[in-house]
Amino acid sequence: MPLERLSIKAPVFAMATLHHAMQLLAAQTAAVLSASPLAGAHYAAPVYHGSISYAQAIILGLIQGVTELFPVSSLGHTVILPQLFGWHRLVVAESQPESFWLPFVVGLHVGTAIGLFIFYFRTWVDIVRALARSIVTRRVEDSTQRLGWLLVIATIPAGSFGLLLEHPLRVLFTKPLAASIFLTVNGLILFFGEGVRRGAENRDKKGLQPKRQLDNLNWKEAVIVGIAQIGALFAGISRSGITMVAGLVRGLDHDDSARFAFLLATPIIFGAGVAKLPDLTGPLGDGVRGQTVVGAAFACAAALVSVRFLSKYFHTRTLIPFAIYCLLAGVAFTVYFA
Repeated sequence: MPLERLSIKAPVFAMATLHHAMQLLAAQTAAVLSASPLAGAHYAAPVYHGSISYAQAIILGLIQGVTELFPVSSLGHTVILPQLFGWHRLVVAESQPESFWLPFVVGLHVGTAIGLFIFYFRTWVDIVRALARSIVTRRVEDSTQRLGWLLVIATIPAGSFGLLLEHPLRVLFTKPLAASIFLTVNGLILFFGEGVRRGAENRDKKGLQPKRQLDNLNWKEAVIVGIAQIGALFAGISRSGITMVAGLVRGLDHDDSARFAFLLATPIIFGAGVAKLPDLTGPLGDGVRGQTVVGAAFACAAALVSVRFLSKYFHTRTLIPFAIYCLLAGVAFTVYFA
């Protein structure tokens, strides 16, 4: 079937399963809430002394490093795939309020952030120097200074909400069925972004609007892009994907949207890792510290390869293949887990 024809039918096909799946998710959510302290009950006992093999850590690290940058949701895949692989202890730990799983996953995210930092090292050096000059002169005098301040502004909403909501949202929605539903939603979001971008390209060709570039993104639009990243707190919603879509909606092309998404992901992911470091060094990290370091190293290597590929890919390509994958995989996993 031609890609264009499939890209039109896929969203319709996906929506046919979402209603029933959302009902199932609502039932699961109600069950979780009924067991919360607000309902007069107590959380399950913390899951200490994690059991993750080094082979599992390597596999999950590779998956994290690739799917964090490919717009298909790293958290969604690290929730869904252990269930498919039969790694039941990991599946149980995923939705526990206190377990070894969260510090382990955060460690993988830090490995990914390090990979991104290495790839964009020269860019970050230029940005830090530009911000320092801007602070001294109290002016924004060039495109690098502007990019630096846009990243600072866009980081604030995502970072703030992440600190407040990451833990409760992961406890509530880090389940295979929920992740599958949100993966389907992620595909719809990517299709939406491509639809908006095609409309903008048509207006560009007709001369109805000036071509947007990252250099002329304004402060309010940076806040919008930052707010969009909050969606990535739900397993199944891609951080890079939703950030790229926000950029496309504001008129950026795929190349600029991807570059801004990857740069913006670096401080947010790294900051979340630093915030969770005490968990890894405390009792929750018992039995998984070595595996976390190994997994993070493989995540770093996978991220380096992935960002190198994608930075070239988005010069000429679109989000459509990833949207199709998310829809088909999300629907298939939703049917399977339901």
